[in-house]
Amino acid sequence: MAEELGKIEKPEAGQFKEKRKLYLVPLLFSWEDAPEEYTKKLDQYWQQVREHIANLESKIGKVNRIYHESITISGEEGLKVLEKLNPSVCQIASDKCQRGAELEVVESKELVEESTDWERHLLMGFISQKVAKMVSEFFAEASRKRYEYIASRINETLQDNEVAMFFIREGHMVQFPPDLEVFMVAPPILDEIRRWLRDFPANVKKEES
Repeated sequence: MAEELGKIEKPEAGQFKEKRKLYLVPLLFSWEDAPEEYTKKLDQYWQQVREHIANLESKIGKVNRIYHESITISGEEGLKVLEKLNPSVCQIASDKCQRGAELEVVESKELVEESTDWERHLLMGFISQKVAKMVSEFFAEASRKRYEYIASRINETLQDNEVAMFFIREGHMVQFPPDLEVFMVAPPILDEIRRWLRDFPANVKKEES
C-alpha cells in the first residue's frame, strides 16, 4: 500500500537495503482555454510535487529511473515528446536526468493506441446498449493488457536498490511487483484540485444558464 509523504519518517540505515522503491506521482493535465483559477492551482501542484520528491530523495534515495504513462520513446527523444505532452512534468524529469536518472519506456505503443481508441469510442456514447457493452469489454481487456505490460516493464528495468519515479493518472489498475516499496506523492493541494475538477462541470452549467 502506498505511503503518503507526510507519514514518512527518516529510515534507519539499511532499512530499505536492496529494496526497489517507487515514487508514485498522480498525473494532472491542463487544457486549451483552461480557467486561470485551475492553471494557478496546477502550477502550485507541480511546485509541491518537486518539493515532495526532493524530500523523499533526501530520506530514501535519489531517483534512478523515470517512468511516464503513454511515453513510448526513451532518453532525449522521449523528453522531447514529454515537453509537448506536459511541460511541467518534463521540467522535473529533465532535472532528474541531468542528475543521472534515465527516462525509461514503460508502455507498449500498440497497447496505448488500442486502449486510447476504445476509450474514445466509449466517450462518444452509443444508441445500442449491446454495442456499448461490447466496446466497454474491449476497452477493459485492452486496459488490462496495458497495465500488465507496465508492471512487467517496471519489474524488468528497475534494479535492486534503485529508485524510480512514475507519473500516471489516478484510477489506474497497475499491480506493482510485490517487492516494490511504493510511496504516494500527494501534495496538500491535490485534494483541492480534485474538488475543483469535480465541481467544474456544474459551475460551467451555472455560467451558461
